[in-house]
Amino acid sequence: MSHNDFAKRHIGPGEDDIRTMCDDLGVSSPQEILEKTIPKGIFRPNALTHLTGDPLDEHQALKKLKGYFAANHHYRHFIGMGYHPTKTPTALQKYLFENPGWYTPYTPYQAEISQGRLEMLFLYQTLCSELTGLPLANASLLDEGTAAAEAMTLSYAKRHHKSHSTYLVPRQTYPQTLAVLASRAHSLGIRLRLWDMDTYDPQSFKQLLGDSSCFGALFCYPDSTGEVRDLTPMILALGEYGGISACATDLLSLTLLKTPKDMGVDIAFGSSQRLGVPMGYGGPHAAFFTCTMDFLRSLPGRVVGRSIDRLGSPAYRLALQTREQHIRREKATSNICTAQALLASMATGYGVYHGKSGLISIARQILCQTKAAHQWLTTSGFKPINKTYFDTLRIPVTKNILKNIESRAQEKRINLYLKEGSSECYCQFSCNETTTTDDLNDLLYTITGKIPQKLYHEIHLTQTKEDLIPKAMARNHEFLQQEIFQKPPSELQFLRWLKRLENKDLSLTHSMIPLGSCTMKLNGASELLPLSWPELQDAHPRQPDDQVSGYLKMTSDLAHYLGQITGLHTVSLQPNSGAQGELAGLMAIASYHKSRGHGHRNICFVPASAHGTNPASSVMAGMKVVVIPTDCHGNVDMAALSQNIERYHDQLACLMVTYPSTHGVFEQGIAKICDLIHQAGGQVYLDGANLNAQIGYCLPGEYGVDVCHMNLHKTFCIPHGGGGPGAGPIAVAEHLVPHLPKDPYTLGEQFLATGYLNDQYSVSSAHLGSPYILCISWMYIT
Repeated sequence: MSHNDFAKRHIGPGEDDIRTMCDDLGVSSPQEILEKTIPKGIFRPNALTHLTGDPLDEHQALKKLKGYFAANHHYRHFIGMGYHPTKTPTALQKYLFENPGWYTPYTPYQAEISQGRLEMLFLYQTLCSELTGLPLANASLLDEGTAAAEAMTLSYAKRHHKSHSTYLVPRQTYPQTLAVLASRAHSLGIRLRLWDMDTYDPQSFKQLLGDSSCFGALFCYPDSTGEVRDLTPMILALGEYGGISACATDLLSLTLLKTPKDMGVDIAFGSSQRLGVPMGYGGPHAAFFTCTMDFLRSLPGRVVGRSIDRLGSPAYRLALQTREQHIRREKATSNICTAQALLASMATGYGVYHGKSGLISIARQILCQTKAAHQWLTTSGFKPINKTYFDTLRIPVTKNILKNIESRAQEKRINLYLKEGSSECYCQFSCNETTTTDDLNDLLYTITGKIPQKLYHEIHLTQTKEDLIPKAMARNHEFLQQEIFQKPPSELQFLRWLKRLENKDLSLTHSMIPLGSCTMKLNGASELLPLSWPELQDAHPRQPDDQVSGYLKMTSDLAHYLGQITGLHTVSLQPNSGAQGELAGLMAIASYHKSRGHGHRNICFVPASAHGTNPASSVMAGMKVVVIPTDCHGNVDMAALSQNIERYHDQLACLMVTYPSTHGVFEQGIAKICDLIHQAGGQVYLDGANLNAQIGYCLPGEYGVDVCHMNLHKTFCIPHGGGGPGAGPIAVAEHLVPHLPKDPYTLGEQFLATGYLNDQYSVSSAHLGSPYILCISWMYIT
């Protein structure tokens, strides 16, 4: 073996181990095992010979990737729109983010070997609950758009009037969030109705509520323009009508601002990205979700609870975590199967590292910078629209001024949020934790063309909260009184705290974790090393393509590799979990049928041996589930399949099959199953949960699969992080390419302009889902 041979060094069994295994099984080689297991009709021992080039060793692969990202351009980001540069404490990055004791544990289904992880997630829930003021929180969701969709569907399930199917969404919602909301609403038969928070009038709003048969409404606080407004009158009016309120908000701002609870909000959600998590070109980031106790039994995702044992010691476990999508299957209201545990742990570590006082200090600094900018702009003849704000200002400008701003922005290597429309043009920017006085000076020069002679935002740091925020909008009660948040620890104390929690968990630093395909991955150090590169960490998802050519080249490579590995035509990297991949694939199938005039095809066959999220995803995609039983050997019952094909021939949309199945069976008739579905006009969806078992020896696209999602956190080495992050790209046959998910930002802008999506959809907040961690799979395959 070469001293640089990646595969030999990272694949555990040695020659002696392989020989012992074969002897015990009575075979001569691993090849013979494969030949006896995989059906002859689909067995391709050289399935990946079309992958060109020899594998690179670790240093060669790192050098190649470094070359890609050397082409990126470094700009200072003031774009905002839900993503902010942040300072990850070095101790947090080194002792948690880069620590295999934290990033390799499996999902905490076994509480006795997950106490450290569960305690950290419990603290995440505490942090989110304390900041929003709402008593119930989950242990994270996939991203802000997904959290918004979960808030909407939860409200829909709990609606007081079952005939009500309209959801009110303000125009001041982030476009990417709006796209995910509209996509999910379309599949479930929910009607989204846009309204304008800027033109709120009590009488008109009440009339809107009465006319629209709405079951709930979304509010934004602060909104996408940066405005901070008291939502109390609107929420009271919605409550009187029987509607459920949900509020998109910013955790850091809530250290200073009135809480959602104080305004009567039922559900609050958002992203915790700015709490020490890199932007990473759009993800992964942990979303938070808090609510009143009315939703105790319906909260999506996982909830960690704390008990006291008979000796008085605390014990943590997954509480109210029924795995509803596995147990309730087609009756489930959510298909959430994973979350963002590692990123939630980072946000929690950030909160502990800074403590309550540090969080307030960071928020005050951002607000003071924004206030100083507001004053300078006003005295320079510019008029921000914002009356009350936290970190963002929007300034109306003419087209000529906008072009001048663009030119000066290039000169100063600054990215802002600029908009040129037929009816309005504006410049918008957001201050953040990394913004310095020099940055602020350059930013204001970029906008006004004038260099501020004196701009001391520190002057405002001495002002009282009332001077910074109108009294009616200021936070007026205590929070984060828990001891762990009261005093920022020294670095040594912080290290010991993280180590104490780490030592309570079982990770790959201790042993293998024999809990299924989720753990069949290498997590090689060289795969993870690029995650610490600033080029990967600091990219904003809305910055121009020519500034992020490294990201685009790496993700293009990966999509190409995954297409070749599955034998399918094109890959979308957007789904940021396996469950989102299922949803995206099914929505592609539904869109395809509708484009052919077959919108009535809405039956999805799901074998009893399929992955547990499949039925839930089918319902969320607007389909009806028909369960196909299995025979005594665990195979799909072919007679039952044929009977159901005959019964639902004209309504059949697709079959979802897990291969090999969750029963551990390679269906001998898989190719015939695909043929039968196609003959009936349906499509075949392959759940890639167990794709590990066929890579290099089967090509799903060759034996009849039309769409397949891949769990990169299972098959392609992204660490499970104690319950996330994950990634679930989908590969599709050529005829489904036009029906892949679209850029959520572009789609959201389209919805704002037209009020509809034309059967297009998005499933994640960022176009490439979680691009930051895709380099891990790129490294593994390369």
